[in-house]
Amino acid sequence: MFGRRSLLFGAGASLLLPGCTAAPAPRLQATSRAAQLLAAARSQIGVTTQYDGGYTVLPFPNGDVPRVKGACTDVIVRAYRDAFSLDLQALVHADMEADFAAYPRSWGLDRPDPNIDHRRVPNLATWLRRKGAGLPIPRDAAGWRPGDIFTSLVGNRGTHIGFVSDRAGANGPLIIHNIGRGAQEEDGLIASPLTGRYRWSID
Repeated sequence: MFGRRSLLFGAGASLLLPGCTAAPAPRLQATSRAAQLLAAARSQIGVTTQYDGGYTVLPFPNGDVPRVKGACTDVIVRAYRDAFSLDLQALVHADMEADFAAYPRSWGLDRPDPNIDHRRVPNLATWLRRKGAGLPIPRDAAGWRPGDIFTSLVGNRGTHIGFVSDRAGANGPLIIHNIGRGAQEEDGLIASPLTGRYRWSID
């Protein structure tokens, strides 16, 4: 499923001569809070090695699936918890309880479910918009800032979410996300149609 995408992301590395190593990606200017958030997201690389968006009964608040696995949304949730002790599970649940009708009804639910609501991209995107974090999507990759959150459409997987990194790639800033191979930092911001841009609690 991810073969072609993986080849695209790994193409740069395959051009290196034997014995050579890639130079570190240049750093982009980030606020101190954005740098702290991205460090928390980056710390998931090598820890979260599997993709698993399945329904799991979680503790509340601060519930999580085992960190070896997770969905794209879990990268976002864990980074905000680790960096700033901000619990999107509890925050999204509280807002959905206050105005459930404002959220997507794609899953046939008639009430909020704190086990899964914050792990669904449309719910996170709705919450971020309702908190005033929505921003216009830039015309090109250069318009993004480190710590921005992007949403996109990815083939038959549907909606996707991740962070814009403070490291530069060949096609703009790298992204930190989990699209099927665990948490990764790679070049891919403009690889799929972008549907949203959000900036929350990093200024």
